[in-house]
Amino acid sequence: MTSIDDPALAGHLQELRRGTVVVAALASLRTAGYGYALLETLGRSGFEVDANTLYPLLRRLEKQGLLTAEWNTQESRPRKFYRTSPAGEDVLTALRADWRALDAAISDLA
Repeated sequence: MTSIDDPALAGHLQELRRGTVVVAALASLRTAGYGYALLETLGRSGFEVDANTLYPLLRRLEKQGLLTAEWNTQESRPRKFYRTSPAGEDVLTALRADWRALDAAISDLA
């Protein structure tokens, strides 16, 4: 049996989770949130994401038009809030459908 400490398994798990973070972020940001709060939300849901991974991802999704962003300067510390855009909703729907299809296909192999 392969141990969770096995470097090969760790690499495969990291690769598997890499794409799911996009789905998790788009789903979570249907309600506006800022980066640090998203890190905590994802962590509580079992998506341990490093800040050095999440912040570039948020910027990339914003640049792709999948997230909208605006600064909240009303608090003592300005924060950039993100929200899933209509285009992001469309991508999220497609990614979830593909995820379900892949899961079904893998289940059929077992």
